[in-house]
Amino acid sequence: MSQSDSVRIVLASRPEGRPSPQNFRLEHAAIPTVGEGQVLLKILYLSLDPYMRGRMSAAKSYAAATEIGQPMEGGTVGEVIESRDPAFKPGDIVLSHSGWQSHAVANAAQLRKLDPKAAPLTTALGVLGMPGFTAYAGLLTIGQPKPGETVVVAAASGPVGSAVGQIARIKGARAVGIAGGPEKCAFVRDTFGFDAVIDHRDPDMAAKLAAACPNGIDVYFENVGGHVWDAVFPLLNSFARIPVCGLVAQYNASGQFPGPDRLPGMMRDVLSKSLTIRGFIQREFAAAQAPTFREEMARWIAEGAVKYKEDIVTGLENAPEAFIGLLEGRNFGKLVVKL
Repeated sequence: MSQSDSVRIVLASRPEGRPSPQNFRLEHAAIPTVGEGQVLLKILYLSLDPYMRGRMSAAKSYAAATEIGQPMEGGTVGEVIESRDPAFKPGDIVLSHSGWQSHAVANAAQLRKLDPKAAPLTTALGVLGMPGFTAYAGLLTIGQPKPGETVVVAAASGPVGSAVGQIARIKGARAVGIAGGPEKCAFVRDTFGFDAVIDHRDPDMAAKLAAACPNGIDVYFENVGGHVWDAVFPLLNSFARIPVCGLVAQYNASGQFPGPDRLPGMMRDVLSKSLTIRGFIQREFAAAQAPTFREEMARWIAEGAVKYKEDIVTGLENAPEAFIGLLEGRNFGKLVVKL
């Protein structure tokens, strides 16, 4: 790559079911020109997140699909190398949404300056960024855990789930995590400090979850769907709250879902137990809550009340395989690509 080249990964085709490396294409392009009110960024870190699977599909969703031939979407940390806005100068480090590419032009008004001395830069994409805020806003606004209640969260070793459980404990609730495999379960229990952890690969998962929740479940933070939801649902207490953040078990599905239609029974219980099921996208809470989140989360980390784990992959060319692995649960912690 020459000094005038940018490298990027674009969507080459839309996947049917599980994405494959053939759905992505690495390209070289000229570094774009900077206009008034814009800056040129050299991307340092790229966030990989499950929501990106939805952007690969043309199906109607809460956000527009990525167009074929355009760079994959994603949050980034970058260094300003040219600026045509007085608020930024070369050398500044910023949070942006520049996608899977080595260089990008961004509107200065859409950037947030980061202090490299305050926290590792990668945390702006994880515990102090969108995943951490998703946990904070979804749990506290929708879940509203109270002291002594039981909060269950799926994908508990991931960046959202791990924060949910730790915030629940800060608020005086009991945290029960669901994760995949002994190593992840041990980390959730021993490092993140959950009260109990269940392995979703265990054939007795439903029975063990029930044993871990003897007083039922008051808040279930949904990241996964699938058989985890099937195990959780019968344990929900009256007036339980269910923030629905993601359904990663279903993202690669195509066609009709197998099995019997459980919707009538589920709706009966939603009514009879007065359940609150609320899907959300974190950005709907950002304007009102993001500044408070950053202040509180930074303090919790400094105090040791919240811990985090990162899974860093080196090289933009490795992003597609890392992303495919993310959808299959192969990552351990917040998945970040270092360019």
